Amino acid sequence: MAEKIIHKFDVLVLGGGAAGLMCAIEAGKRGRKVAILERNERTAKKILISGGGRCNFTNLYCQPENFICNNPHFQKSALARYTPTDFLSLLEAHRIPYHEKTLGQLFCDRSAREVTSVLDTECNAVGARIFLNSKIREIKRTDLFEVTTEDAEFRASVLVVATGGLSIPKMGATAFGYDLARQFGLKIVKPWPALVPLIFGAKDQERYCELPGVSAEVVVSTNGQSFREKMLITHRGLSGPAILQISSYWEKGRKIKIDLAPGRDVFARMRESEVRSVSAGRAALQGILPKRFATRWLELNTPGNWSKQALAQAETQIHEWPILPVDTEGYGKAEVTAGGVDTDELSSRTMESKKVPGLFFIGEVVDVTGQLGGHNFQWAWASGASAGRAL
Repeated sequence: MAEKIIHKFDVLVLGGGAAGLMCAIEAGKRGRKVAILERNERTAKKILISGGGRCNFTNLYCQPENFICNNPHFQKSALARYTPTDFLSLLEAHRIPYHEKTLGQLFCDRSAREVTSVLDTECNAVGARIFLNSKIREIKRTDLFEVTTEDAEFRASVLVVATGGLSIPKMGATAFGYDLARQFGLKIVKPWPALVPLIFGAKDQERYCELPGVSAEVVVSTNGQSFREKMLITHRGLSGPAILQISSYWEKGRKIKIDLAPGRDVFARMRESEVRSVSAGRAALQGILPKRFATRWLELNTPGNWSKQALAQAETQIHEWPILPVDTEGYGKAEVTAGGVDTDELSSRTMESKKVPGLFFIGEVVDVTGQLGGHNFQWAWASGASAGRAL
């Protein structure tokens, strides 16, 4: 049996996604000899599929409040020291055109491949080496970190874990980063799927799932959080930006409330007039919601008569439509994983473990989860840059 090749580097980065590549670039700029070990056949696969292939790479209005974390102050340091403007400067230096959609979301004009191309070019410029198809067999620490793959051994004084979460397992997501944290004695905040569609109970599926593809702008609320964006009915339940946003805050067994006509008084004219027919009610709601959905909703949620009192009750119901989801669509459909390596274990300035010198955790593997709209990429760039600059 042939002996394994031994590689020696200053820094080993596990994971060639957004956070890992940014860390390697920043460490390389500071003269560190960096290796990136990526288990897939190419780096940055999640970047390529994000934003419908155009990559929602940051958000102009990204703030610490756009994140879920057991310690709401942890993310402040990294986000302050690597801002959306810093990433835009990188893209502009490579002449990558981009545009703003709603709510500060920035996308590539052409393709997400342009973001991955910038990261690859920057890695090459600083001499960071990328080892693809690197399946890790063992990691141990003596005076150095020793990472054994199927055909080689890598040694370095610094190990950066950027292995992501459990979302989209068909793209290679695993619990590797959490297992490694536990191996070195770090605590984990139990992970859960975030930014994920919700599933109706059997009765609501029967009532509404004949209307897949119907969408409307709504305000959806639970657990003290509210989002005003589009909601989409699916074959199994609800999706769309508003639902993905609220899913990160939803707890099993808790209802969500949906305002189907935010800022509108649907039945105002009917209450003031003597014309209170079923057809008048339908016309009023169809002026706000898609016709099929308005018709179905009225059939199921309004009383038989149209008295002033009944109209007032219907108005309240429209603005506080209660839904009890039975579950989410899980990690297979989740855009990100919430939870992860407990931030109490890490330096907020450098992302280094407080217990194990030279061990860093960055990106999605950490218990910092952004809302929809480019915030998770900004956390990847910021946490990666923080670690890379600290090496």
